Amino acid sequence: MRHPMASTHPAPHPAPRLPRAARTRFAWAAAALLATASLTGCGQDSAPPHAATATATAETQTEFNENGVTVRLSVADWKSDAGTLVATFTPDEAGFHLYSTALPAEGVEGVGRPTEVRPVGSVATAGEMTVDKPVKSITVPGVRAAVPVYPDGPVTVTLPIRATAPGEAKVLIGYASCSSTEGCTIPVADRAVSLRTGEHGLSFGTS
Repeated sequence: MRHPMASTHPAPHPAPRLPRAARTRFAWAAAALLATASLTGCGQDSAPPHAATATATAETQTEFNENGVTVRLSVADWKSDAGTLVATFTPDEAGFHLYSTALPAEGVEGVGRPTEVRPVGSVATAGEMTVDKPVKSITVPGVRAAVPVYPDGPVTVTLPIRATAPGEAKVLIGYASCSSTEGCTIPVADRAVSLRTGEHGLSFGTS
């Protein structure tokens, strides 16, 4: 299932996917090099840059599609150098979930990639991040501890932000999408989306 805002854009190419297997702790780098390797969980390596397609829909919103997820970013209520960054993550296919923002960066026993929205540069975090879906725990074969995920489908993250100075900024995006029956797509880490702050406010650059 694709995000509604993406309906006017060409359909994304099928996301590169890692098939399932008995072992879930293999490194994602190895999975990328060995096409016959199988995984159940998601690892930590980021996707190659050429895997992404992006489009800017307005100065205060943009979206891109990479590795099975459409990510839409927008800024709400921008006043006096402060506002709210809104990021909606929508898996392209039904039955896929994203991992909790509270998941450790290294995952749980090497499984998983946290959903991440992190501003750097001339924009800083100005409050606590919130998510519109509850966290639930699932068990993954080969992993002793429970893994925190969101329910299958889209997830929206909101984050208060403020401009610290005029100039260039970036929002670093991270995530992984997985299905209990179809396996996982290759994780995305530190995918940069450009921002600019100035006398006319805040705007997104070309992703």
